[in-house]
Amino acid sequence: MRKEIYITDYNCVTPLGFNVDANWNALVEGKSGVDLHKIIDNQDAFYASMIDSDKLNEEFNRFFDYTQNDIHNFTRLEKMLLLSLQPLVEKYTISEDTAFILSTTKGNISLLKNQSDLPQGVYLSKLAEKIADFFGFKTKPIVVSNACVSGVMAIAVAKNMIRAGKYKDAFVIAGDELSEFVISGFNSFQAIGSGPCKPYDKSRDGINIGEAAAAVYITSCHSDEGRISQNGKFRFKVLGDSAVNDANHISGPSRTGDGLYASIKSAMTEANVSAEQIDFISAHGTATLYNDEMEAIAFNRMDLQHIPLNSMKGYYGHCLGASGLLESIISMESALHSTLLPSKNFEETGVTQPLNIIKENKTADIKYILKTASGFGGCNAAVVLEKC
Repeated sequence: MRKEIYITDYNCVTPLGFNVDANWNALVEGKSGVDLHKIIDNQDAFYASMIDSDKLNEEFNRFFDYTQNDIHNFTRLEKMLLLSLQPLVEKYTISEDTAFILSTTKGNISLLKNQSDLPQGVYLSKLAEKIADFFGFKTKPIVVSNACVSGVMAIAVAKNMIRAGKYKDAFVIAGDELSEFVISGFNSFQAIGSGPCKPYDKSRDGINIGEAAAAVYITSCHSDEGRISQNGKFRFKVLGDSAVNDANHISGPSRTGDGLYASIKSAMTEANVSAEQIDFISAHGTATLYNDEMEAIAFNRMDLQHIPLNSMKGYYGHCLGASGLLESIISMESALHSTLLPSKNFEETGVTQPLNIIKENKTADIKYILKTASGFGGCNAAVVLEKC
């Protein structure tokens, strides 16, 4: 009999709050973390979603003993990751069979600024080791870094490794921060939006970069422990997943949506769920011209054009390696609260294929969730979750 895999708990740290409840309440009220920020000297301010550093330090000091853990020993990103994982580690036992999985694209890339030598902390493996050692993980850390699909893929890696019997359970964390390096990179592609981003909208003109950290606990155990919501205790079953690279272009998505289409098809096939059964799609929705168009084509090829869909980028910006995991968490909250959140800033359809884009808070019974992601290099990923 196939081993069932469950997400039973989660947490997140974002510009909208330092826990899930704070984030959910802000989202229901339509609040966004996107605002004008000045990150690079001698350049104008631009729209991005950024965590207040003073509040981050206050929260970090509140959770961790300042005398034992000097705040200056940790980067901003490390503080975000530690805060996101701490509440989960307090609830669940870390054993010899517990996996630690980190999803990130750039990690501590900010350490490179003004450095003549390469700092050890800039290596993703060292970042993972530092976080894992802090909490006393006993297994070798696993790093998932595949552009912007990393967060979704990390869920899949945990699910498949537990199902294969390599681990009993897993803590998956994801995080990326705003940095001059990332901003300059997207600027070179002329992909930064002139205002708050508008996924799928006719007037969209680019992304807003964001930062966040997120964490989930994944297990095969039928435990009743876990996060308590207004609807009681929950489990979300990871039914199916897939990652497909169409190798279209180093930065441009496939014009036919081949990779995303194949990812969705494979994930839904494994999940044994039809297009009619999907209740909600948490899409990637970067608000760039080609990505949103590609997604619309892929969803239509899968006959998913009528399924309620949103992008969370208008609330959080594009959080890179954290986006897929963070958006999966918000999707599960939507299911628990039986509420569909609108795709913020969307007004008029700007893609050639029809999509059922959510425009306002709606009550809905959500059982099956499809979460998708796409990224540079032609990578695409999808995961199907079931509320139990």
